Amino acid sequence: MFVAPGTSPPDFAQKLSREGAERVAQNWPLLLFNGLLLIVAGFLIFTIDWSVRSLATFIGALFIFEGISIALTFGIDARSRRANVVTGLLSIAVGVAIIVWPGPGIVAVAIFLGAWLIVVGTITISGSLAARHFLPNWWLVLILGLLEVPLGVLALANPGATLAAIVTVGGIWAVAVGVMRVVLSFEVKNLPKTIDRAYSGSGHNGGASRSRQDSLTPVAS
Repeated sequence: MFVAPGTSPPDFAQKLSREGAERVAQNWPLLLFNGLLLIVAGFLIFTIDWSVRSLATFIGALFIFEGISIALTFGIDARSRRANVVTGLLSIAVGVAIIVWPGPGIVAVAIFLGAWLIVVGTITISGSLAARHFLPNWWLVLILGLLEVPLGVLALANPGATLAAIVTVGGIWAVAVGVMRVVLSFEVKNLPKTIDRAYSGSGHNGGASRSRQDSLTPVAS
């Protein structure tokens, strides 16, 4: 999301500047709105008596919204920006496919949902491991990925299951990921202050604080 998957510390040309932190922090309103909407969507999934057609349309719309949100997310460099756009377009394509699919059955919805969760979850896990070099609470992003992958496997494990099974997977994903994104939005919002404290500490505490700063922040502009 903020760092392209596969990025490693040697790939960064300079340490994370306050300008870079502010660029990442710009995402917090989008993350907050995204999280709140997913929480509401999750409760709707659990509480409405869905038909296959209506559930497919609703999940497809969620995928499209997710894709737009991901594509609009600012990363730390151009590479992460491109990765977000590609991931966002993938999500939008899946959403459109589910909505326009003629008479979608349980199997079609389960396959689309499961495959998308596994792909996006894997990308999220990889990106979180790269983000650990500058995002203090990078494990929040990791949890998102670790949640999405098993839910995707669950959806694919028995794609011919009942409508209730798809409702369960979709509802858990929407609520859990929504809550995590709300929390993450405030962490991202405070990233510039975190960087300021790291830089300030390095100026007053010598080598120990310098090591802490170095562990926080390798990144390219």
